[in-house]
Amino acid sequence: MAVMKYTDCAKLLMEHEAILLVTHKNPDGDTMGSAAALCSALRRRGKIAYVYANPQTSGLLRPYVEPFFAPVGSEEMFDYYVAVDVASEKLFPQGFSFSIDLCIDHHEINTHYAPAELIRADRSSCGEIVLELVKALCRTPSPEEATLLYIAVTTDTGCFQYLNTDARTLSAAAELIRLGADSGRVSTEFFRKVSAARLRLEGAIYSSLSFHHDDRVVIATVTRKMLYESGATEDDMDDLAGLAGRLRNSLVSVTIREQENGESRVSVRSMPQVSSSEICAFFGGGGHAMAAGCTISAPPAKAKAMLLAVIGEILT
Repeated sequence: MAVMKYTDCAKLLMEHEAILLVTHKNPDGDTMGSAAALCSALRRRGKIAYVYANPQTSGLLRPYVEPFFAPVGSEEMFDYYVAVDVASEKLFPQGFSFSIDLCIDHHEINTHYAPAELIRADRSSCGEIVLELVKALCRTPSPEEATLLYIAVTTDTGCFQYLNTDARTLSAAAELIRLGADSGRVSTEFFRKVSAARLRLEGAIYSSLSFHHDDRVVIATVTRKMLYESGATEDDMDDLAGLAGRLRNSLVSVTIREQENGESRVSVRSMPQVSSSEICAFFGGGGHAMAAGCTISAPPAKAKAMLLAVIGEILT
């Protein structure tokens, strides 16, 4: 499939009147910020545009994106469905069952499920892609759109700390600030301030850390008991996967979160020498080379043993 240009994607969007933008399950700032910014730009161009009301949207993101949510039950009214930052059909949000017409994404492992796609796997975030697309649609993003895209760019790069950050990322961030992004508010709310429950949970997570393969592998376990005792809710779960990776000289960090149904949700982070996506692929998951995820049908202790077996093979 030929690589679509931003101008061609903008032209394709303008051919439709009612557009629903779809984010991925367990939504992060990139998928939600990018979708909301594109929704705003499409509305400025006179389109009927909404973001699918992802039921898993966190309280931190909700004030920014909820004004763009489609009314519940209105999904059939649209004539065009666009997935934003969704790498696979398996990642569609709860309750969404329509076919996607256009996929906008930056994941290398995108399964190419849409008949039209704007994919830039060399971008650190989908926000960088949508920034260029909004410029193709409206010439200049509005201050609100700039803030939404700044959320997208900063959250997917860990406030520019992850190794996917490059000169193009920083240039996009600078451009968004010039365009009116409220960078101070975003940095404070998403990276500096947390609840007391989150602090208690972090303490429990650090106490749970185990170290393997000469400290090259660090594993954190988050049990339902830890959540209950700390008082943490879903709004306190942002970027838990980054905690285990702080050990100096570690190559792989894994965060295992116990689910209500007995399964384990796994997040893997790694240095360039090891592929997080390769590890998660053993369990039907995937993602980026240095950040990926999967779900294992086993409780945390067993999931941990299974992961260590796979990681051990890869390291040796």
